[in-house]
Formats: sequence, C-alpha cells, structure tokens
Amino acid sequence: MSEEKGCLRTYEGAVAIVTGGASGIGKALGEELAARGCEVVVADLQSEAAEKVAAGICARGGKATAYTLDVTDAAAVESLVTNTLERCQRLDYMFNNAGIALNGKFEDFQLQHWQKTVDINLMGVVYGARAAHQVMSKQGFGHIINTASFAGVFPWPTTITYTTCKHAIVGLSTAMRAELANTGVRVSVLCPGTIMTPMIEKGASPERWVGTYPREKLEAFFRSAQGMPVDQFARKALDGIANNQSVIVLPKSYKLLWWINRVSPALAMALASKIHSAIMKRISA
Repeated sequence: MSEEKGCLRTYEGAVAIVTGGASGIGKALGEELAARGCEVVVADLQSEAAEKVAAGICARGGKATAYTLDVTDAAAVESLVTNTLERCQRLDYMFNNAGIALNGKFEDFQLQHWQKTVDINLMGVVYGARAAHQVMSKQGFGHIINTASFAGVFPWPTTITYTTCKHAIVGLSTAMRAELANTGVRVSVLCPGTIMTPMIEKGASPERWVGTYPREKLEAFFRSAQGMPVDQFARKALDGIANNQSVIVLPKSYKLLWWINRVSPALAMALASKIHSAIMKRISA
C-alpha cells in the first residue's frame, strides 16, 4: 500500500536506488523491490549488466532504469541522487550495496588492497549515505540501507580488509540511526551471512585471493558452500526494512554467532581463530 505523498512508501509507489544492482544481492533486491511496486534505479559500474537487469524488470511489468555508477566517485554518487530526485520527485530508499571481497592472510594484504577495499566498501557507502541524506532530510522522509556483512558483527578471518570495512559500516549505520531518530530519515544495515550469489562462485578466482593457493582446493572449498538463496534473502531483508529493523542478520542461524560476539567477545575470537585454522587447512597446499 502507498503512504501519503510526504511520507515513506512501503513499497508501492516508492522510488529506490540500488548500487551494485547489476548482480548478486543488489540484483535480487532490485527485482524484489520492483515486484512490490517500487520504481528502481539499478546503479552499477557494469553498464551492460545493469541495463539487462533493468530491462528484465520492465519486461515483467515493473519500473526500472539503469545508471552507470562508480561508487568511489563522490560527485557521481551525488549526481545519481540528484538525477533521480529531479526525474521522480522523491527518493524513498537508498541501498548502498556495492562492494568487493578479497581473501587471504593479513600478512599478505598490501596497502593497495586496503586502499581499494576502503574506497569501494566503506567510502562508497559514506558517499551514498551522505548524498541520500541531503535529499531525504529536506523532503522529511526516507530510508538509507547500507549493506555490511555478517563479517561486520563477528571477527571473521581470511577477509581482513573486507571485515574491517564491514565493521565500520555497522558502526556508521547504527550511529546514523541514533542521530537521525527524530528526523524522519531511517537507517538500517544488512548483515548477510552466506548467500548463494555469483560472488560465491567467483570466490575461487585467484584474482580474489592475495597470496598463492591451489586453484583446485579453492574451487572445492567454494563448491561446498551452503547458504540462503539470494531471492529468499531479498524477500526477508525487505520485510525487515519495512519493519524498520536496525541490524538485519540473515540467515537466522548466524544470529547465534552474533549473540556470542555481543555477550562474550573472547569466546567469539576463539571461535574465529578455529574457523581461520579450518579454512586455511582446506585451501593450503
């Protein structure tokens, strides 16, 4: 059902921007938003893939447009938000979802790995949140949703640059939510665990790993991955956003580890250390 013009719409008649919308979680979120009656802007650096996703949504009777976006360019992110507002006269949802993952040992990560991950995973979210807030604060409503990870609420090893940025995104999101509580602008953070997206398959790619590991062992490791189907994740995530949940951890099974980290950080670190040893044993030569 639509809300009044001056209020957030859930989701019929709403307008949403999804960065990283051409694949994986972003694609699934965009498709589910459109299925619920939302007009979606599929923003991604992969122009052709974004066009294909938008065209697919339109072919199914939804509303979507594609937009080429580099989230590390603050001015480009602002232009996207401004363009969307001018065209649609409102912005209900900003999904700061674009991100990358790198795997390996802390000792093997070079400064360029850190810089690239921070630029995309953290500053890309900051730019999107900032640009969206400028619009939403003036219109008096809106919902900013930042995609972190389960690695943002648990000391997940072997993805140290990713884990660092995702922790920062959780901190950014919860602090923003507290600060903006009485302004009409909502903030939520998504913390997905293992979700079955193309990123899982690409996890075996040597380009995603710093250091050297046998390709066949990486492929076997990621083939064994089990997780939530991405379309199911999108449905449950949007339900949580509609209910204005602050931190959305999915699948449910990951909430136990999140709870352990909150109650006993020492126990969580011990578990993380065991996880690290198990992973390295499976992928090392």
